[in-house]
Amino acid sequence: MSGRHEFDLVSSRDIHVGRILALRLDQVRMPGGEVAAREVVEHLGAVAVVALDESGSVVLIHQYRHPVGERLWELPAGLIDHAGEDPVAAARRELAEEVGLAAGEWSVLVDLAVSPGFTDEAVRVYLARGLTEVERVQMGEEEADLVIDRVPLSRALGMVLGGEIVNAAAVAGILAAYAVGQGESARPADAPWPGLPTAFSGRGE
Repeated sequence: MSGRHEFDLVSSRDIHVGRILALRLDQVRMPGGEVAAREVVEHLGAVAVVALDESGSVVLIHQYRHPVGERLWELPAGLIDHAGEDPVAAARRELAEEVGLAAGEWSVLVDLAVSPGFTDEAVRVYLARGLTEVERVQMGEEEADLVIDRVPLSRALGMVLGGEIVNAAAVAGILAAYAVGQGESARPADAPWPGLPTAFSGRGE
């Protein structure tokens, strides 16, 4: 059973348009006919990578995140740079740039709607295996302080359950990778991604 009301967009105006996101104010028709304001953050979308080595350890990074004022344990991750960019290509790029690795095997673990109450931001988390080292190119100021570590997947799972890992993509990716290790199936790397956001990347078209 599902709802039948069509939440029609009555009007929309931009509040802010930045480099990686935009904030707009939509007026949406609600059940009963009233019109309500909804603030919406448009985002480029992103990818993250659970990179598992031959010993079963996952590559994690410890990185400062200014909005929360803390260093967080995360997966190698980054933005999809432009409309039409292949998400797998973006994941390969971020794996090389952030931790100096390439992978021979790729599959999809999970797709996340990060916080759908106010943003269209979505993250696709990949599983990467068959790791080899490549040259790492430092790309940003925060990456100068980035710490790279390899943690057994079982230990990473404990870090999630113990509250040491709170980054959403890392939490979901580690749990999903553990499930795959227990016999669940991952999707092909080129699996459809209907939740990939397009509003912000489409602004330049």
